[in-house]
Amino acid sequence: MAKVTYEIVEHDGGFAYKVGDVFSETFASHDEAHQAAESAAQRQQLSGEDEQILYEEADGTWKEEFASGGDRPDAVVEDELEDDTN
Repeated sequence: MAKVTYEIVEHDGGFAYKVGDVFSETFASHDEAHQAAESAAQRQQLSGEDEQILYEEADGTWKEEFASGGDRPDAVVEDELEDDTN
């Protein structure tokens, strides 16, 4: 099973969560960013409908494939700032 990690970070004068190199919007407080990451992680694990998907890869090529609605990753929140900011 794939794993998706939402990491809480300081960002743009506030706090955000990020997955890989992609940042969320900036939140005014650490707690708001943490709650948003928890919510996103929970939604990431919800089953959906099977369907064909189309997406662009990093090299700019487009790929189409079948995606199973039940094939959901394990999503977790990592928050190393928690002890420092709460």
